[in-house]
Amino acid sequence: MSEQLLHRVEACYVQAEAFLKRPFSRPEVRLDLRGQKAGIAYLQRNLLRFNLKLYQENSEHFLRQTVAHEVAHLVAHQLFGERIRPHGQEWQRIMRGVYGLTPERCHNYPIERRPRRQFLYLCQCPDQEFAFSAQRHALVLKGRRYLCKRCRATLMDSGRQRLA
Repeated sequence: MSEQLLHRVEACYVQAEAFLKRPFSRPEVRLDLRGQKAGIAYLQRNLLRFNLKLYQENSEHFLRQTVAHEVAHLVAHQLFGERIRPHGQEWQRIMRGVYGLTPERCHNYPIERRPRRQFLYLCQCPDQEFAFSAQRHALVLKGRRYLCKRCRATLMDSGRQRLA
């Protein structure tokens, strides 16, 4: 686990405790998040999950903004309870007042998208092709049927695939 990230989480808590003059319980921290999200705070479980790949690619901004963003969710929850909005005024006050940061709801880290496999289906119309996702293709394999809106024929797997 990244020592820098853990140190930043602890520094955010120390800063919040000094500013708000009260202790906060420390969360479990994991670096197992994948996909588009940089971080997630699980309020009920007092858990922070971070995206290691996005952290490695954007470490300076990630440590400054993303870690504080997620810690602020847990601090706001411990301070104000469960009835607050995720990016509401309580969270925003912690971001501005405690951390001196602009409360950004989302990150702008560039995300590399993997090509997705598409399964090509045909109907009776000439030059008509339908690209199904792997999930929709799996539903067809389980017996689900899809119809062409034009000819009303059942779409049939062509046996071909492509990456999109």
